[in-house]
Amino acid sequence: MKKCIITVFFLVDNFCKIFENWEKNHLLPSTKTRQREGNLTLSELLALVLFFYLSPCRDFKNYYLYYIPFKYPNYFKLVSYSRIIQLWQRLILPISIIMYMLTGERTGIYFVDSTKLAICHNKRTSSNRVFKRMAKGGVSSYGYFLGFKLHLIINNKGDIMAIKITKGNKSDLSAIPTLTKGLKGKLFADKGYISKEVFDDLFQQDLRLFAGIKKNMKNHLLELEDKKLSRKRVLIESVFNVLKNHMNLEHTRHRSPVNFLVHIIACVTAYAIKKSHLKLQDLANNSMLLS
Repeated sequence: MKKCIITVFFLVDNFCKIFENWEKNHLLPSTKTRQREGNLTLSELLALVLFFYLSPCRDFKNYYLYYIPFKYPNYFKLVSYSRIIQLWQRLILPISIIMYMLTGERTGIYFVDSTKLAICHNKRTSSNRVFKRMAKGGVSSYGYFLGFKLHLIINNKGDIMAIKITKGNKSDLSAIPTLTKGLKGKLFADKGYISKEVFDDLFQQDLRLFAGIKKNMKNHLLELEDKKLSRKRVLIESVFNVLKNHMNLEHTRHRSPVNFLVHIIACVTAYAIKKSHLKLQDLANNSMLLS
């Protein structure tokens, strides 16, 4: 997909028309008492936020204050930086619906894994107040961290099927029932997903789990096709690499738990837009199916 904010705007504009119609007809829960229009429409706000993850900028402040006015002058009637940070909270529902509509194809071959989302440096874990009593300490392959976990399941094409955010001390197995809901076929995972109960539960829903084995476990023969597919599990590591190193998924500058959640969902949504190369008509058709 061409990295142009106009392209992103066209992708979300048709959805926003239907979404705003839902709100006017009271089809969505809302706590707003006033319906006054602002300088930025919902589609413009979504385009600005989603394009941030497709741009070369590493932090939203420099992106909003310098990159957008220089690259796209007079395209938007921009509000102040502090105001747009407040507006982020309004995006949690529409951006979640867009992410759901961009779900990948059910191919029958899936890969699952999790990654850490540290919310501060380990030296500042006792002084962090933004996520007080929310974030929990956990252990990953990189060591101890304070924060959350992003659980992800993708198909063999690299398309995101489902996500779940849990506290850092939660087991990877706790997210399996939610992530695999409605899926059938084969699921490949690492050693952290070894569990006879989970295997039996997934087998009952016609989803077979293939997990790595530990040193003290007996090896079992696999069919050649399954063995080849198990070696392709690194595909999900490539997805995490793009999300973290190219789209700034993990950083420690969050000042609000709600904005943290919007950041995670927006980053995954931007990846889905970039990966699937959707056209305007595709998004419009999906929106009509949900209406």
